[in-house]
Amino acid sequence: MLNSTGFDLWADQYDETVKKSEESNQYPFAGYREILNVIYKEAMGKDNAEILDIGFGTAVLTSRLYDHGHTITGIDFSREMMAKAREKMPAAELIQADLQKGLPSVIKQSSYDVIISTYTLHHLTDKKKVALIKELLGLLKSGGKLLIGDISFQTREDLEACRKDNRGRWDEDESYFVRDELMDSLQVMFEYHQISHCGGVYMMLGK
Repeated sequence: MLNSTGFDLWADQYDETVKKSEESNQYPFAGYREILNVIYKEAMGKDNAEILDIGFGTAVLTSRLYDHGHTITGIDFSREMMAKAREKMPAAELIQADLQKGLPSVIKQSSYDVIISTYTLHHLTDKKKVALIKELLGLLKSGGKLLIGDISFQTREDLEACRKDNRGRWDEDESYFVRDELMDSLQVMFEYHQISHCGGVYMMLGK
C-alpha cells in the first residue's frame, strides 16, 4: 500500500497514469472520467454548497466545483498532491491528514452540504470504510449527500473475476468496494451505479 511518501513521489505522474488506464478501459481506472462526471453533476445540484472532499489528490474534480463558486474543504495525506491542488484552489481549506488515523477534529466539528470521495477509500479496510462512511453521514446537513466513486464491484464474484483477469497487476494491499457486502455491513439505504467493470458510484443521503 502506498503511504504519503509514495503518493508524493507519484504526484507528478498520477494524472497520466490514470489517463492511460482509463483510456484503455483497464483496471483500476476504467470508467474514471464518467465516475467523476456523475459525482460532479450530483454535487452541482445545490448552489454555493459547502463541500468536503476526502482524498482530493490533484483536485481534478474538486477544482471544477471550486471554479463554480462552491466552498471547498479537503483532506489528503500527500504534501505534493496538496501543493498541486492548492495551485488550482488557493482559497480552499486543505488539510493534510491520514484517514487511517481518523478524521481531523476540525472536520468533525463542521457540517457539509455535500461530501465526496473518489478513489481514496479503497486504501482502508472494509471495517474502517464502514465506520468512516457512518461518521461522514453524520456530518451532512439536512438534505446533504455523500458521493463515493471508487474501484467497486456488484458482487464478490465480479471482484474475483477482475482479480483473475489482472494477475500481476492486482494490488492485494487494497480493499475494494463490493456493493452487496457494503449493503449488509452498512445497514443504510443507498443508490449504486456500476459505471465500468471495476468502478462505480455510491450515493447516500444524510438524515
